Amino acid sequence: MTKSDIATREDIDLLVRTFYKKIRAHDSLGPIFNSVITDWEEHLVKLVDFWQTNLLFEPHYKGNPVKAHLDVDRHFGGTIEQTHFGQWIQLWFEILDELFEGPKQHLAKERARNMSHMMFIRIFQARKQTT
Repeated sequence: MTKSDIATREDIDLLVRTFYKKIRAHDSLGPIFNSVITDWEEHLVKLVDFWQTNLLFEPHYKGNPVKAHLDVDRHFGGTIEQTHFGQWIQLWFEILDELFEGPKQHLAKERARNMSHMMFIRIFQARKQTT
């Protein structure tokens, strides 16, 4: 099967829905996501907006992902670990490699890697401020 690059909102929708189907079933990530997301359809649309903004440079996303991740960590009593981010990024790369190839696919990996690192640092910093 010849793969193409990420080029449209429909491509991003496929990526996000395929990825989060795996996340929801994952042994350690699934319980985290499934306990805090009450409307999966709304969440998936927001994530498609986020990735469309970040990969296709078409501004659709409105939100604060740092605050959302800090809230999740607080919800779980400061137990979100770097391992969780590593598992997330591993699945993200697997789905990207399964579905796409090309410059936008590589950009999606780079952006996710940078964002996951930054998110964990922000979570860690927020914990230090509350102790």
